[in-house]
Amino acid sequence: MKNLNLKKLAPAGDKKIKWAGQRMPVLNLIAQEFAKTKPFKNLKIGACLHVTTETANLIKTLKIGGAKVYLAASNPLSTQNEVVAALTIYEKIPVYAYHGEDEKFYHQALLKILSQKPDLLIDDGADLISLAVQTKNYQQVIGASEETTTGVVRIINLEKNNQLPFPTFAVNDARVKNLFDNRYGTGQSTIDGIIRATNTLLAGKNFVVLGYGWCGKGLAQRAKGMGSNVFVTEVDPVKALEARMDGFKVLPATEAARIGDVFVTVTGNIDVLTAKHFSQMKDGAIFANSGHFNVEINLKDLNKIAKQKRLIRNNLEEYTLKNNKRIYLLAEGRLVNLAAAEGHPSEVMDLSFATQALAQEYLLKNQTKLDKKVYFLPEKIEEKIAFLKLKSMNIKIDSLTPKQKKYMNSWDLGTLEN
Repeated sequence: MKNLNLKKLAPAGDKKIKWAGQRMPVLNLIAQEFAKTKPFKNLKIGACLHVTTETANLIKTLKIGGAKVYLAASNPLSTQNEVVAALTIYEKIPVYAYHGEDEKFYHQALLKILSQKPDLLIDDGADLISLAVQTKNYQQVIGASEETTTGVVRIINLEKNNQLPFPTFAVNDARVKNLFDNRYGTGQSTIDGIIRATNTLLAGKNFVVLGYGWCGKGLAQRAKGMGSNVFVTEVDPVKALEARMDGFKVLPATEAARIGDVFVTVTGNIDVLTAKHFSQMKDGAIFANSGHFNVEINLKDLNKIAKQKRLIRNNLEEYTLKNNKRIYLLAEGRLVNLAAAEGHPSEVMDLSFATQALAQEYLLKNQTKLDKKVYFLPEKIEEKIAFLKLKSMNIKIDSLTPKQKKYMNSWDLGTLEN
């Protein structure tokens, strides 16, 4: 690991972790429950997640539940070194990560986690799960839970090819996750990352959102709220129609390239922006990625058509093309909301990580009933998380009367008396 002064960094990290924890009431309630029940006693949990203050609170919750936790970073630029230090010094958690780590270190970190023979896995992007499959180091694994859209695509493909070796929960697809984390979290934190990296005014600019899944929807809403003229590109006709009905202009990416001032990819796919788009962009165009992997913006194409590049400020690189146009890449094409900012606010990660914690507990309790398949979180668990969040916000809601429940459970609705 990079030679970090852990003792010097730890106090600042501890303060930040506690600050985030104050805004994660649902996870705190789950931690209190785990302190009594110790569901993970004598078990090992291997995690590959963004090493942030919010993640630290999840790791602490699992430890309170009796687990021995091992943590690696799911992105080299999202790691907060002070969080690594605080978890290492104060919580005695083995953390294999540092900000800016290279691919070799990243790969070795995942191998170190698997070498500990973890009983459960928590993943963000499915690299840890995929490596377990590739190395056949999974005999002891009870199950796993996956955090993000890209990772869910990978585990579903593993299942389709009969290569998924253990039950895996698609945590990303829980309503209490994607409706809030993906939409509100990604929307706000991506705007935050762009502004921190550029200090540019978004009002009045043409803002292009490439992809209209939950992350794209949230980003489009927030960009609109900042005063931008928002354009959406899509390959899914239903999502394209939804974007238009939501009030956004929909057009092909090659057309958007000519008019956009700011571009953000949020698709989970490769080659969303390539040479054909870069060559059409205005002088001064800014582009970033908020999808999990840094493959959405084709950096090979970008470097090939550029005659010069230079770092203007942190996370802002200027590429001068052969026609002397200057275009600007943010955060090396990695997750701009985590590389150039601090990721999602604690309030939404409270929901996501409460979902992760309860998914892990469910895996453990139901391991004999689960097949080697991708599962979605039971509705009762989602409702529990939502109710706890509402309670923490002092919000009360209605409940169905017995008569209403009977009506909703009847197949012949017209015969029920008033």
